[in-house]
Amino acid sequence: MAEVLVYVDHVDGAVRKPTLELLTLARRIGEPVAVALGSGAENTAAALAEHGAVKVLTHDAAEYADYLVVPKVDALQAAYDAVSPVAVLVPSSAEGKEIAARLAVRIGSGVITDATDLEAGDEGPVATQSAFAASFTTKSRVAKGTPVITVKPNSAAVEAAPAAGAVEALAVTFSEKATGTKVTARTPRESTGRPELTEAAIVVSGGRGVNGAENFSVIEALADSLGAAVGASRAAVDAGWYPHTNQVGQTGKSVSPQLYIASGISGAIQHRAGMQTSKTIVAINKDAEAPIFDLVDYGVVGDLHEVVPQLTEEINTRKG
Repeated sequence: MAEVLVYVDHVDGAVRKPTLELLTLARRIGEPVAVALGSGAENTAAALAEHGAVKVLTHDAAEYADYLVVPKVDALQAAYDAVSPVAVLVPSSAEGKEIAARLAVRIGSGVITDATDLEAGDEGPVATQSAFAASFTTKSRVAKGTPVITVKPNSAAVEAAPAAGAVEALAVTFSEKATGTKVTARTPRESTGRPELTEAAIVVSGGRGVNGAENFSVIEALADSLGAAVGASRAAVDAGWYPHTNQVGQTGKSVSPQLYIASGISGAIQHRAGMQTSKTIVAINKDAEAPIFDLVDYGVVGDLHEVVPQLTEEINTRKG
């Protein structure tokens, strides 16, 4: 059976959820071969094997931590040359999309970014994407070379499928460009204890209707009751009410959770572009004519400062 390369996103050996989702999708078109790089790479094998990886190619070197992107592209190209896969799958993060683009250029192949689904086709893998600010859904395939595809988080359910997961050392020779951009410092991001925004199964977002930074505690309380991530509209971020890292929209982050709750957000196209692929969308807005209501599965017309605390209280009561 044909092999599919899957680039592993991990932190010191702890595999992140989007990679496990990629393994599920990879099994639809072939046998997953995982590529784990950097510190703790060998420690990823158990989790990867449990979710379908027939082989795990590993390599550790200081270059992965000390320099940006190119060393990882060099390694992924080495894996590509060794395996000759039918496709290469990469998580659709900012770094992942850069890695995919650089690899596609090197191997002379087409690239598809931000896929939301993947299926086998007669002429190669077929990817589903959202286009034009999520106004359309398209199905695409790469017409030249081996498809390099980045997949958005939450595009597939994680499914256990035990496989061999044989660990093999990957031989990598770094190019001259690998050391062209050096990392000079790192500042750990302060943890909130909440899920990563782009990976969360539930996202609760606040917009202009929150009416102040001090009022975002209402949004955070609802998010915490649901075990959700907190998002914000561009209007809220521009007003300084919430950090830019939490912005959802065309100029922020794109999310695709199982449940998206928009509170005090009008639903401008800029915001819709970042959350329209969510599986279930709920809006709370006191303006019954707000554009967001054209998009939602469920809508509540009311003041979020009254509705959201009641919703939070009810959720906590049921949990208790």
